[in-house]
This record gives sequence, structure tokens and C-alpha cells, in this order.
Amino acid sequence: MAARAYWQGQIRLALVSIPVEIYSATKSGAKLRFNQIHEPSGKRVSYEKVVPGVGPVDRNEIIRGYEISKGNYVLLEDEEIEAVKIESKRTLELVQFVDACEIDPLYFEKPYYVAPQDELAEEAFVVLREALRKAKKVALGQLSVRGSEKLVAIKPCGKGLLLETLRYADEVRAGQSFFGEIDDAKPKKELLDLANTLIEQKSASFDASEFKDRYSDALRKLIDKKAKSKGGKKVIGDVEEPAAASGSNVIDLMAALKQSVEKDKPKKTTGRKKSA
Repeated sequence: MAARAYWQGQIRLALVSIPVEIYSATKSGAKLRFNQIHEPSGKRVSYEKVVPGVGPVDRNEIIRGYEISKGNYVLLEDEEIEAVKIESKRTLELVQFVDACEIDPLYFEKPYYVAPQDELAEEAFVVLREALRKAKKVALGQLSVRGSEKLVAIKPCGKGLLLETLRYADEVRAGQSFFGEIDDAKPKKELLDLANTLIEQKSASFDASEFKDRYSDALRKLIDKKAKSKGGKKVIGDVEEPAAASGSNVIDLMAALKQSVEKDKPKKTTGRKKSA
């Protein structure tokens, strides 16, 4: 089944318009999702809308409210909310270009692939892609979709473009408020050198396939095992217990770093052949 486009429209750079399609770069089905089940009947649990002191209420009696202080709400009708929604536009205007390193990773939210809509759009699409690549810049704009407006960044990605939605400034907390109590003292040079040596020994090119979600894998195996068992309710199996704590002794940082460096050193080969 062909992927469904999240958005179709055109990217505009000054007087140049490029018809494109945007597709989600992530898969929501990769994560396991559970439902709550009533065990005696085996049926899924549903939830009623309940008001404390009133009981269950009809859906047509429910409106949305924004809490302005504890227990005090501004009530909004659906029509009022609809009236202020941003009109969905079919044009993404590129309004600014910045160095990729200028955008703090905290602002990145969700990735999307951008592809030309047809062969006629390819030439202008490739020109934009290569111009961004040569300038080493990221393009910024605001995408109007589904009633809201998203800040987005666009950069080259192989033969295509990668669009990433960004958080707005008021959605990001300032980290300094959490780091204020950390001492400003610099570490000892010997400790720093050991840590740098360990980093160099473990440095490699990033390959996402090298990392597996062991928790999800274990859950899938458990689900498969229970699904194949009689009744699917209980399965007798070997459950690995977490290792017991070996003690509360504080290991010396210097000794730990030295031990780590020695452990990760590449083994030397002597080049001598063993005699028969």
C-alpha cells in the first residue's frame, strides 16, 4: 500500500514555486500499544464521561474550557474555536535561512520526507536541494495544516529534502534553571584525558540499526508466547531476575576510567606464527 501524503502543496522561494508532497518519516505502528481489558469477561473497557457529584453526562452537554486559575475556566464553543483556526494553505513560504548548528536540538519535533510532486517539479526541486547543500543552510518557514501553523526547517536529505517541525520558543524550557546548582570547577586534566581516550576508543559512525529496543522485543516475544499457549492467559517461563546490588561502595573515578580504557584497548597481534 502506497504511503499517504501528509501534505500536498508548493514550496515557494521568492517567485519560484515547487509542487511537493510531504510524507511522515516515522512509523507509529513500531511501538506496542495496550488496551485495558475486563479480565472476567475478556471485553475491552470503555469509559464514561462523568462529572463529580453529577454522574454520567451526555456528550452534547460537554464543551471545552481553558483553566485560568484553580477551578476557574473560560468556556469556549466549538464554533468560536473554529473561527480562530488558521486557514490551511497550499503554499509553504521559505522566509529565512540559517546554519544548521544554530538550531538547538531541543526545538526539533518530528521529521517528514519532502519529494517533488511530478517530473515537471524535479528541476526546481533539485536546484533548491543543491543550493541548500552548497550554502550549508537550513530553510525556515511556517506550514499551515489542519487548522494550526507549524514552524518547520528544511534541509537536504540524500536525493530529497527533510522537513522537521520545530517547537516554538514558549514550548521549550530553559535548561539553565536545572543546571544552576552544578559546580563551575573544571575537572582534573588526568581525568579529562582518560575520559577523552575512552571516547576516542568508542567512536564510530552512527548506524541506527546497531541499536535495538530490547524492551519492545521482549514484550513481542512474551505476547507471541502467550498467544500460542493454551488460553493465552498464563505462561510458565524463565524470567530473568535483576542482578542484586553488589554493595554500596563508591568506586574511585580515576580507577574506573583507567579500567575502562584498558578494557576497550584494541588487542595487539604479535605477527608470530605458532610452531606445529
